[in-house]
Amino acid sequence: MWKWIQAFASPKNFYSISAKIIPWLLYPFIIITLVGLYWGLVIAPADYQQGESYRIMYVHVPAAWMSMFVYMVLALSGAIGLIWQIKLANVVAKVSAPIGASFTFLALVTGAVWGKPMWGTWWVWDARLTSELILLFLYLAYMSLNNAFDNPKTAAKASSILAIVGLINLPIIHYSVTWWNTLHQGASISSIEKISQPAIHSDMLLPLVLMGISFKLLYGLLLLMRARDEVLTQEQNSGWVKKIIMEKG
Repeated sequence: MWKWIQAFASPKNFYSISAKIIPWLLYPFIIITLVGLYWGLVIAPADYQQGESYRIMYVHVPAAWMSMFVYMVLALSGAIGLIWQIKLANVVAKVSAPIGASFTFLALVTGAVWGKPMWGTWWVWDARLTSELILLFLYLAYMSLNNAFDNPKTAAKASSILAIVGLINLPIIHYSVTWWNTLHQGASISSIEKISQPAIHSDMLLPLVLMGISFKLLYGLLLLMRARDEVLTQEQNSGWVKKIIMEKG
């Protein structure tokens, strides 16, 4: 298993294997997204309290899920690169940052749009909202620190340490609605136990699950495509990269 991981972690092998994986992510992503959006926006019934406005949930909730998931991948990849000096791990961390920041920004914007008719304001300094905003700042700080050094190894080391320290924010985001009396509603699916007894009707839950899968597939696609570009940039003086350029050019 470890030998397979080491082989895949080779920039050359990763570039070749990832090209074969991308189509297997792309087509399911398109199908699941179309089904999930149509089901959530058209078929799912209106909420008895929020009416039609709750439908923004099908973008907001998956974006919020992914904002935390991507940060976890970023921090773990940074730790792997820091400890075992695996180049591809640092690449995964680096290219995940703007993707995660985009998911976080989308979660904040859609949350503001959803919250306006419910709370009467675009923003409140609620524990959940504030900790999510801090997550966006962590992504931006990671990217800034990663670009602040000319030496790639120093940049990867410094930004990875920041990312690892920032992990403390994830449980704060997740449990904020439990630890504090917040305006933000509780999670629809917060644990294994609640899957059998979710907080919302199954007609609303199933398209939400589909959109959650869709966003994960989207992350996988963006991650592989951005990582391939980053690998080519970092390995531009390698013989295999020059060969690819000659074949394409």
